[in-house]
Amino acid sequence: MFSPDGGGGLAAVGGSGTARKPDQVPMFDKDVLRLDPAAEVDRITETLREQVLGQLRRRGAVVGISGGIDSSVVAALCARALGKEKVLGLFMPEHHSADEALSLGRMVAAHFGIEAIVEDIAPALEGLGCYRRQVEAIRTIVPDYGDGWKCKLVLPSILESDRLNVTRLTVQSPTGEVSTVRLTLGAYLQLVAATNYKQRVRKMTEYYHADRLNYAVAGTPNRLEYDQGFFVKQGDGNADFKPIAHLYKTQVYQLAQYLGVPEEIRRRPPTTDTFSMPQTQEEFYFALPYDRMDLCLYAVNHGVRAEEVAPAVELTPAQVERVFKDIEAKRRATRYLHMRSLLIAPVSEV
Repeated sequence: MFSPDGGGGLAAVGGSGTARKPDQVPMFDKDVLRLDPAAEVDRITETLREQVLGQLRRRGAVVGISGGIDSSVVAALCARALGKEKVLGLFMPEHHSADEALSLGRMVAAHFGIEAIVEDIAPALEGLGCYRRQVEAIRTIVPDYGDGWKCKLVLPSILESDRLNVTRLTVQSPTGEVSTVRLTLGAYLQLVAATNYKQRVRKMTEYYHADRLNYAVAGTPNRLEYDQGFFVKQGDGNADFKPIAHLYKTQVYQLAQYLGVPEEIRRRPPTTDTFSMPQTQEEFYFALPYDRMDLCLYAVNHGVRAEEVAPAVELTPAQVERVFKDIEAKRRATRYLHMRSLLIAPVSEV
């Protein structure tokens, strides 16, 4: 296996302590992502206290709780760091939210003793034209789309061959018939733009409560999402602090178990909970399920060759190379999301 060497590279380790011969291929496996949950929780909570109370000069934290693993862990960390009475959880359902999201969110809040309130954002989305604009975009491709229909966006797999990174639309009619069609660029851009209202309205609501209470807003992206641009600019990508952005999602699950996040949430498959049809994160955005995606991302970050990674993720070296290329492509395409506002000239006083 490999372990971080403390300098950004890799150090080979093994039970025997014997040196590896030059022609031996080192074993790369999921243990590279193993951490000490107790030590990591202590480190994060100590830093959060300094960030929220010191640097940000706020009294507590607002966390949007979705019922997923990331927001659950962030809520638990904030409660540990700041005290459960200084954390406000928000449930922000809308017309397309999964039925279990609210019940799981309530479970998290109750489990960690966090005050939480429901903010139904559907009326705001209706007023902004979110749903109407979604339907308009889809009808340019599927004219019959309307009441009773459902949809989601999907990407083709890159594992069999290098794919064109073209998102497709899957629709389900009221009678249950499912079809997948290719989107025009205009339809795709309008559908995504309209859907992004959801994340932006949620973040706007979080900041309302943060301003009301003099709290800071917590962000919930893990490292995989943060690195690969799986967030909406000025939506879920916006926050005052992001306590798990340095952790691979595999490591977030390790913290979840240590913190006592309910098992129902820990065993729930990660979803986008964005469109009206159920949708996994890998069919919408990532090339692989999170556990294998984490290992590929780690390998890219630490210069591990595809041949060494392939057995650990149960893929061929050629398939791993495609995943590596997809990681770099997403970094290039989403660099804009990480950028601050551009200025004509620096304002050095602030």
